[in-house]
Amino acid sequence: MEQTLVQIDAFTNEPYRGNPAAVCVLEGPADEEWMRLVAREMNLSETAFVYPIEGGFQLRWLTPRAEVDLCGHGTLATAHLLWEDGHVSSESPIRFMTRSGWVSASLESGWIVLDFPLNPPQAVEPSQTLLAVLGFTPVFVGHYPAGTLVVAPTDDLVRGLRPNLTLLEELPEPKLCVTARDSTGEVDFVSRLFAPSLGIPEDPVNGNSHTVLGPYWAAELDRPELTSRYVSERGGLIRVELAGDRVKIKGQAVTVMRASLLF
Repeated sequence: MEQTLVQIDAFTNEPYRGNPAAVCVLEGPADEEWMRLVAREMNLSETAFVYPIEGGFQLRWLTPRAEVDLCGHGTLATAHLLWEDGHVSSESPIRFMTRSGWVSASLESGWIVLDFPLNPPQAVEPSQTLLAVLGFTPVFVGHYPAGTLVVAPTDDLVRGLRPNLTLLEELPEPKLCVTARDSTGEVDFVSRLFAPSLGIPEDPVNGNSHTVLGPYWAAELDRPELTSRYVSERGGLIRVELAGDRVKIKGQAVTVMRASLLF
């Protein structure tokens, strides 16, 4: 039996930019080994597997090496596909049960709005290994679930960063998110994320990190609504809005490929 697989570029309104995610819409739970093989075959930062359950949809995300607890662009791409293919009315929000609990997606003036839990970073002292990975002294270092947040003195350092990926795999947390205030005036802040131990040397665009970036920059800039640019080679634009202990992460998406898995 063939399985349809759709590739969607998330956090962009242009094809071949943003972060590509593969999405498999299933009738029900799938074999674990098969999902791991499909994610490895796609070799994207995440492949999403989704199927209907009572009250919404079950959603899982796999990298080429591991399953992750929360994925912004994979959620955004999945919601885009469910609306585009008529699984859900575009006027209705979508609820997803994930390893991080229930999250939701809705449409707002052409933007997909993800409702995620807030993850404020906890300040820590940088290790010598982290300083060697970066090659500069950070303004701030904080931990969050499965990741380290680094605030650079300038956005040029973020844009030009070439971290030592071998050393990065020695850090206790697999994800390294680097950010700085934007100097161009086009957005509020810029960021990049690296996770080589998860099979992602650099994420093309990372949405989930904005559950951490949002509260940090909202406090620094003293306002709850912000705009972010992810400054990888592909690039992406993200809007962020704090709402109590939740954060709304807003982006757009474009379907670029439909295929059939034969095995």
